Amino acid sequence: MLDAHPSSPRNGPALLILCLAVLVAQVDTSVVNLAVHAIGIGLHASIDSLQWVVDGYNLSYAALLMTGGTWADIFGRRRVLRLGASLFVAGSLLAGFAPDISILVAGRVLSGVGAALLLPASLALIRVIWTEPAQRAHAIGVWAGTNGAALAIGPTVGGWLIQVAGWRSVFLLIVPLGLSVVIWSRQVIPESRDEQGRRVDVAGQSFGAIALAGVTLAAIAHADALPALGVAAVCTLLFVRTQSRAGPSAMLPLALLRNRRLAVANGVAAAMTFGMYGVLFLLPLVWQRKSGMSPLQAGLALLPMSLSFVALSHRSGHWAARFGTRRMMAAGMLGIGSGIAVLACTHAGRPLGLAEVGVFLTGIGMALNTGPVLALAVSAVDSARAGTASAMVNTARMIGATLGVALLGSVFASTSGAGGFGKAMVAGATVVCAGAALAMPGS
Repeated sequence: MLDAHPSSPRNGPALLILCLAVLVAQVDTSVVNLAVHAIGIGLHASIDSLQWVVDGYNLSYAALLMTGGTWADIFGRRRVLRLGASLFVAGSLLAGFAPDISILVAGRVLSGVGAALLLPASLALIRVIWTEPAQRAHAIGVWAGTNGAALAIGPTVGGWLIQVAGWRSVFLLIVPLGLSVVIWSRQVIPESRDEQGRRVDVAGQSFGAIALAGVTLAAIAHADALPALGVAAVCTLLFVRTQSRAGPSAMLPLALLRNRRLAVANGVAAAMTFGMYGVLFLLPLVWQRKSGMSPLQAGLALLPMSLSFVALSHRSGHWAARFGTRRMMAAGMLGIGSGIAVLACTHAGRPLGLAEVGVFLTGIGMALNTGPVLALAVSAVDSARAGTASAMVNTARMIGATLGVALLGSVFASTSGAGGFGKAMVAGATVVCAGAALAMPGS
């Protein structure tokens, strides 16, 4: 339900704020991937530590997204949006002034908590404010297209900042953007909530978070793999048990897992980010380590991905309506898989021309897939579960991102010479193409 508000929903400004919320999270992600080489030098960090700089954020984001969606539905979507932006600002400040790698990772974890509240609330607000399907599809397309704008802004501005002001500046860049969301959202976005007797599932949240952390630790720290996987397996079983007992008030109602459309959206989203985030972590790193590129040069080399995304993503809603959502998703995943396969044929991102073809194809695939997969997820449930559904698909995205960075980064680190990059890209392309098969109509 929508609470009383002194002004009616002004959809243009509201969409601007919701897109700015996405920009906060996604600019941070793209910039950090570009900054990991400089962070490693500045804080004398190993490849494992650099994986945690990225995955500390991804892990807390993925682990708390379901709670973020539930909080949005129960306590108010605008309120949770503002809280998430505030935590993101605090985490960015902590990372920006971190004296060592452990404090930097702690700041990244706090930023991930903020993103876990910020993102599902923003997507749920689109579901509630835009009630007409065609308008909602357009709003989601614009919202998703902001990801591409972040990919364009992050590498270019971030690369320049790293060279001019150092890696700390890329975290401090986020602070004014986050504060803008906190301040302006109260003025232009109506509050909404739909409690329906639900509650925050503390036990389910705890078991789910520990299970995901165990899998991530096993992927990054091979020496602790078996104990970590054992803990993850036990917590997964306990998570399922608590959810089945909680019934409708569960953080993840098991009935939603039987929703086939939602399951397809989640699976495709996870496969997409597995490959995409693995590329965004490793490609700038090898360009700077092995090819001697500056941060700005590496950022500019990523522009074909972001520009193709920006150019096409706003059309994804129209094309999905014309050709079918599932067909668009399958085409997008094949585009991403093809791009990563081209990168696998390079020698640590060289020759640059061939790598640019791979980056360009990946961006086209992301543009075709991102909007439709989000639209499929939120349209698979009624409006009362909008926060939960948006949290589920974003959880799937971040689980894929977390495992992509962890597993592909480990493949890269465990192989001497330039061959590690190619093997990591082959693994990423394989998972993405499996996602394309899942997206096919009738699968």
